[in-house]
Amino acid sequence: MTISEQQIQSALKQIIDPTTGKDYISTQSVRNIQIDQQHVSIDIELGYPANSVKQTIQKQITDALHAIPGIEKIQVSVNSKIIPHSAQRGVKLIPGVKNIIAVASGKGGVGKSATAVNLALALSAEGASVGILDADIYGPSQPQMLGITQHPDSLDGKTMEPVMAHGIQAMSIGLLIDVETPMVWRGPMVTQALQQLLNDTNWKDLDYLVVDLPPGTGDIQLTLAQKIPVTGAVIVTTPQDIALLDARKGLKMFEKVGIPIFGIVENMSTHTCTQCGHTEPIFGTGGGEKMCKDYNVEFLGALPLDIKIREHTDMGKPSVVAEPDGKIAETYRMIARRIAVKVAESAEDHSDLFAKIVMEND
Repeated sequence: MTISEQQIQSALKQIIDPTTGKDYISTQSVRNIQIDQQHVSIDIELGYPANSVKQTIQKQITDALHAIPGIEKIQVSVNSKIIPHSAQRGVKLIPGVKNIIAVASGKGGVGKSATAVNLALALSAEGASVGILDADIYGPSQPQMLGITQHPDSLDGKTMEPVMAHGIQAMSIGLLIDVETPMVWRGPMVTQALQQLLNDTNWKDLDYLVVDLPPGTGDIQLTLAQKIPVTGAVIVTTPQDIALLDARKGLKMFEKVGIPIFGIVENMSTHTCTQCGHTEPIFGTGGGEKMCKDYNVEFLGALPLDIKIREHTDMGKPSVVAEPDGKIAETYRMIARRIAVKVAESAEDHSDLFAKIVMEND
C-alpha cells in the first residue's frame, strides 16, 4: 500500500500542540517528511523551547500516524529553533541577545522578581539560552534570589562578563556595589546605569533576556520603552483590587509606547493551609482573568501564595531549581512556554538582511 505525503499532512492537521493550541501544519512546524515504503520520518521544528513536552509531542504524532494504513515504522524528531523577533520601531537589537522579555508590575510586593527569576530559569530548563537583567537600580534583588555575590569579571576594562547562576547569565547593579549601599541617584543617573548594565555586558548568544523591572511607570520603564529593544512585556499582579488598579496602569503604559503585552501572570492566587489543606483566595479571585478580558490579552497562568516560593528565593535557589519536579516548577515552565510561544508569534526581525549604507567623502 502506497503512503502519500498528503495522508501524513492530513493526520498532522488533526493534532493540536498542547502549548500553542494549534495544529503542527498551521504553525509550519513540520519539516522534512520522508517516506520510504512503510517507514516514515518527520522533523518537528518548534519556535519555543520544549524539553518537558518533547516526548508528549513525539507520542502524539506517532500515535496519529500509526492510524494510517500501511505505516509500520515511524521516526519523529522534535527540536526547537529560537529566532530574533522585532522590537519597537527604530530600536536595534542588542548584540548577543535575540529577544528581550520585560517583566513588570504596577506596584511593589506582588512577587514580580520571584516570578521573573523563576520564568528565566524555566525557559532555561526547557532548553533555551537565557539571561536575566536586574533593572531595579534602587532595590536589586536578583543576586540574593540567585545566590550570587561575586563581582563580574572584565576582560578588557570596558565591558563586563555576565555572572553564571543555575545555568543562566545574570547582571545586576547589586553585583557591583556593597549590599548595604543605597543608590541615592536621580533619574538620569539611574537610566544611564540601566543602559550600561545592558549594553556593557557581554551577553553570550541568548535566546531570551528576561528584564526584571522595578515596580511602577517611571524613568526606567520609559528608558526601556524608548531605547531598549523589547520583544514584549509580561505583567505580574495579584487578584487584589489595589494591585490590579496599578497593573492596569502598567499595561496601558506599554500599550502607549508600542510594546506588545504577552499576557498577565496572577501571583498569590490562592493559599492552601499546610495544616488542614483548606484552600482560599486570600487576595480575592478572578481579578487577573477579568483584566485580561478587559484588555484582550492572554491570562498566562496563576501561581499560589506558597511559603516555598519565598523560602527558595531567600536561600538563592528559586523553585524551578530547588524542586524541579514540583507542581510550582511545573506551573512556571508552562507559563514560560506560553510566553515563548507569544515571542515566536511576534514579527521576525529582518534587520540583518538590509544592506548597511555608508556615506564616504571623496
